[in-house]
Amino acid sequence: MKQHGWTAVAMLGVLMAIGAAAQAADTPATEAGPAAATPQRTPVEVVAIALSVAFVTAVSIVGSGMAVARIGSAAIGAAAEKPEMLTRSLLFVALAEGLAILGFAVAMMLMAKM
Repeated sequence: MKQHGWTAVAMLGVLMAIGAAAQAADTPATEAGPAAATPQRTPVEVVAIALSVAFVTAVSIVGSGMAVARIGSAAIGAAAEKPEMLTRSLLFVALAEGLAILGFAVAMMLMAKM
């Protein structure tokens, strides 16, 4: 893969998390009345949401970790040659780490759907 290919994997994980959250939000409540704010889920739905949380978290965090490893080593290599490039290259490391944090936040929103 190219140097930034793992960032694309992390972005894919975040997009899958957003899609799973949208699907969980579209599931109608099975009971009417005051309990309609927290719908009752069948065991199959709970397992499906739990598996989607696990998969989405794994893909986004592993992809982001691989991106940080590749981008971080390239940033340190660039800083060894030109020290003034260190601050600019660390921005890309922060962007890749932000994808992991975003994937984790979306996974927590999915957990709230259970």
